[in-house]
This record gives sequence, C-alpha cells and structure tokens, in this order.
Amino acid sequence: EALSIMNDKHPSNLITVVVPCYNEQDTITHFLNEIRPVLQSTGLRFEILFIDDGSEDASLQLLADEAEQDPQIKVLSLSRHFGKDAALTAGFDHASGDAVIPIDVDLQDPVELIPQMLEKWQAGADVVMARRIDRSAEGLLKRSTAALFYRLISTLSSSPIPRDVGD
Repeated sequence: EALSIMNDKHPSNLITVVVPCYNEQDTITHFLNEIRPVLQSTGLRFEILFIDDGSEDASLQLLADEAEQDPQIKVLSLSRHFGKDAALTAGFDHASGDAVIPIDVDLQDPVELIPQMLEKWQAGADVVMARRIDRSAEGLLKRSTAALFYRLISTLSSSPIPRDVGD
C-alpha cells in the first residue's frame, strides 16, 4: 500500500531528490529509469532536482530535454564546476520538498531504500541516514580515508555523525 500519511509536520508530502551532476551524460537516463518507479511507488508527490555542476559534456542538454518532457524534473545549472558539496548545497537551497533526499546519479547508493527512509520520516524522524554495512569491495586506501574522515567529522561536529553514513 502506498504511503499517504498527511500531518501538520509534512503538509504537502512533497519529496525533493537532489542529484548533483558533473559530466554524467552516460548515467542520467539509467538513473531516471531506476529512480522514477521507486518514487512513484511511495504514492507521494516528488520532484527530482538535478544540479549541473558545470559539466563539459552533454549532461546539461540531456537534463534540459528531460525537464521539458517531465514537469517533475527540475534543473539548476551552476556557472562553472564548483564541486559536489557546493552542488548539494545549491540543491538544498532550491529544494521545495518537505523532505530532501540527496543521491548520486551513478547509483552507488541503492534507490530501493528510499521508501523505507520515507517511512521513518513519516513516522516523525527529522533526519534519516543510511549507513554502508559492507565496505569490503573498496580498496584499503578508500576504507582508511573514509575511517579517518568519520573520525575527524565526529571530533569537529556538535552532532554525532555515525560512521559510514552517506551525505
């Protein structure tokens, strides 16, 4: 059964998926083919906000074409390449949803978890984080730098950030 809980905390139940893109012309169509049915299965209204981070390939044109055909797709184009964090921040600033889901266009994170995360949100959670449970496919350098990153962030942050959560 689709989620359709309405309450004062989430009056419109609009979900914004924020997707930073930099030279992703080869992955955008596949991403949309994977995420659309997942979002539609929730029964909630949604928008997919792509942030083109100064791509030098045909990403921006492909996104513009998709947005022209689908009113649920929005595109924000940055004037040059600022990096993923800046693109995410711009996306958060322009998101219209009651909930915002940041996700990479390369599908390194499973879109199938979105309905479960939305259930937690609708049950009252202000923040829902997904955590990697297995990093064994990553190299030693990647695992080591990730561990260092989470240790550093936990030290600097006033709020605890669990290890191996996504952004």
